[in-house]
Amino acid sequence: MHFKKIGLGLAMAVGLATTLAQAAPGGVSVKPLINKDVPESPGKELLMISVEYAPGGEDPVHRHDAHGIVYVLEGSIVMGVKGGKEVTLKPGDTFYEGPADLHTVGRNASKTKPAKFVVFLLKEKDKPVLIPVN
Repeated sequence: MHFKKIGLGLAMAVGLATTLAQAAPGGVSVKPLINKDVPESPGKELLMISVEYAPGGEDPVHRHDAHGIVYVLEGSIVMGVKGGKEVTLKPGDTFYEGPADLHTVGRNASKTKPAKFVVFLLKEKDKPVLIPVN
């Protein structure tokens, strides 16, 4: 029984990594770190991912349909949501994105150095992490 749980967890992690990799454009590397159900809020889950932007890397315009908090580890990144101001974040800085926000800007501020950050998401279970918007 214990091995089945580990196998299922590993399969879910591999599936999540594949989904994130397919959603991420060139110059962006996404790695799932942890995914946990929220027992006090049925149907909700917590997800933590690590994102690395290559020099000049950027995200497409997208939504998360989740509460998201970014924490910058290395380099500097530019973030922005529709109706808000673009901000340049450095290590130790944070950024919040709500479920209704349209993420219009997400890019490495540098053309020569990589940037790395973690994202904590509170989202509906089994919903996509990233939804591209044209």
